[in-house]
Amino acid sequence: MATKYSRQREEIKAYLCSRKDHPTADNVYTAMRKRLPNISLGTVYRNLTLLAERGEITRLRIGDGIDHFDYDTSPHYHFVCKKCGSITDFPLTYSNPALSISDMDFAGKVDGHVTYFYGTCTHCLENKI
Repeated sequence: MATKYSRQREEIKAYLCSRKDHPTADNVYTAMRKRLPNISLGTVYRNLTLLAERGEITRLRIGDGIDHFDYDTSPHYHFVCKKCGSITDFPLTYSNPALSISDMDFAGKVDGHVTYFYGTCTHCLENKI
């Protein structure tokens, strides 16, 4: 089913495209209020959900109970700092060893996997946070 054009949705996508820090829905809402003062938090949530369902953005669930969003839908890994909570793209060549292993004793078909790396980011190490 085709979805009609939405200026709000396009603004949300443009904002996410400009970010590399994987913002939360609240972060997106705060930024959108500056561009579109009448936008509601519900509208932001609905559009983020729709964009994620359509595969136009990626929803990250890193274990902190808060969804984060990534405009880059290409296969890649993420690093999560346990001290400051920052999420960055992890500079490791994306590979599929998990897919090869899972195919060995599994009758189904695996289409992908999610891997998060956790530790301390450079900023926290340098500032001894």
